[in-house]
Formats: sequence, C-alpha cells, structure tokens
Amino acid sequence: MSPDRTPPPRTRATRPVERVRAVRGGARAGLHARVGVALAALACAATGCLYGFAGGGLPPHVKTVAILPFENETAAPELPRELQEALRDALRSRLGLRDATEARAHALVRGKISRYEADIPVGFSANDRQATSVRRRLRVQVDVEIVDQVTGKTLWTRTGITAEGEYADRGEAQGRKQAIERIVNDVIEGAQSQW
Repeated sequence: MSPDRTPPPRTRATRPVERVRAVRGGARAGLHARVGVALAALACAATGCLYGFAGGGLPPHVKTVAILPFENETAAPELPRELQEALRDALRSRLGLRDATEARAHALVRGKISRYEADIPVGFSANDRQATSVRRRLRVQVDVEIVDQVTGKTLWTRTGITAEGEYADRGEAQGRKQAIERIVNDVIEGAQSQW
C-alpha cells in the first residue's frame, strides 16, 4: 500500500480473491440465517412437544381415568374386556388421560352392554341350489357414563349407543372389533363435544 493508504489498483489477479471473500461473508450470513431458522423451528417443535391434549375439553384437573368393567347383559363373555381395552387405549392416545385405579382416578368410565346380536345375514351367495350367507352383521348396544370423581358430577352420559360390524362367515371377532371401534369413537367424540 502507498503511504496515503489508498487501496491497490484492482487487477484480474485480485478480483477472484475479493469474490471469494464476498461469497464467504455471504455464506456466513446465510449460515447464520439458517441456524436462526433452525433454532426457531426447534423452539417451536419443543414447545409443540410439550403441548398435549388435556382431555379435549375436560376440566383441567382431570388427568387420570379408571374404566370400570361394563355390566354384561349379553351372552358374549369376551365383550366387556374387549370394550374396556379399546376404551382405555383411546382415552390414553386421543385424550391424553393416564390409567389409574378407581380410588385414585379423577374420572370414572362405567357402563352396561345391553344388547349383542350376531349372525344377522347381510349378503347371500348367488348359487340357487345353496342359499348361504356370505356376509354377516352384528349389533352391539351400550350405555356409557363418565363421572368426575373430584366434583361428583356426570361429565357425559349416553344410553343406547348402537354400533354394527360386518364380517365374513366365521369371522365374528372381526365384526365385533368394528362395532367396538365405532362405540369407542362415539364415546370419545361425544365426550369431547359435551364437556
């Protein structure tokens, strides 16, 4: 450099160096912007992970639930257990409620299975010589009540929830599973909209 501190004249040899420096500075700025965006996204994701359903409109104190065995007025002994398990899974996964014993639970789910009709023919084979049903339907009817044990109030109740399931010959368990899924959906949706 000269004594008056003027920059040296630009030559072809020095231009690429200036470009590299400019690109590196721009890369740093871009890197900082990307890191900032990534940190903001991470903060949002972390906050989002902390957010969960507190019960879809449940009172804020309801965090645990006990599902009591349903009274069974039908001839299907496996039905109360299957319904109880499906309700437990749905209340945990869809409403964020934890399992608890009856004495420690904030809310109780109880009910009665009042009807179970199986082997209702739906479709028949096309063979004129042999009239057999190829599809069957079953129907389940339940009454359900959800009670807040802290306040003693009924949070949601519904009688006569009826659901059907279809199944192939000798596939009654599959039809029962469909009907139970429909009942559980009705309970969860009804409870969310009513609380």
